[in-house]
Amino acid sequence: MNILAIDTATEACSVALHTEKNVIARFELCPQQHSQRLLPMVDEVLKEAAISLLDLDALAFGRGPGSFTGVRIATGMVQGLAFGANLPVAGISTLAAMAQQGFEQTDAETCACAIDARMGEVYFAIYQRNAEGMNELVKEQVCPPAEAAHLLKGRKFIPVGTGWQAYAELQQTLPPECTVDILYPSAEFMLSLAARAVNDHNTVAADKVSPVYLRDKVTWKKLPGRE
Repeated sequence: MNILAIDTATEACSVALHTEKNVIARFELCPQQHSQRLLPMVDEVLKEAAISLLDLDALAFGRGPGSFTGVRIATGMVQGLAFGANLPVAGISTLAAMAQQGFEQTDAETCACAIDARMGEVYFAIYQRNAEGMNELVKEQVCPPAEAAHLLKGRKFIPVGTGWQAYAELQQTLPPECTVDILYPSAEFMLSLAARAVNDHNTVAADKVSPVYLRDKVTWKKLPGRE
């Protein structure tokens, strides 16, 4: 199965392509440059694999949660690609993608994901490994770090995401000298989740693609008189 995945939900911009032969991936930290880098990265992986969009079976994208602008960029890009090649689209949770990476790279049974959502909040979820891949123990949500810390009490887990470094309440839940090695979602680890979505017929047409923000508040201060 040929699947192309893209993600721009955080400071990272990533693209990954799965073919019958291999996986080709690109990952860059490029804040505020996603719109300039995303399409060239897509072109790079397709050229390296010597295939075109018409050779793909499906597309996938990081549907959030994450930055409003970043999630919109990936949503718009995947819609354009899907319309042009008449491809189904799988929306993949950025939190689930980080958990997937954690499970692939460690033997951990539980992964807690926390992305700094600004405004004193985090995008948060807890996942558990199982025979099929993983299941969601605590559903993805946006909440204060203290609430996330409460949900972690009594659990043994590996942490992923930028929220642990951003908030002392979460940092205090970690064992001594525990490091957070996975900070951002990567399209490479969306591929297996996307393949499962395709097999389960859990995809949508281009005109049905939608992002997930988890909250409708903006992350910047509005101008006086425009609250």
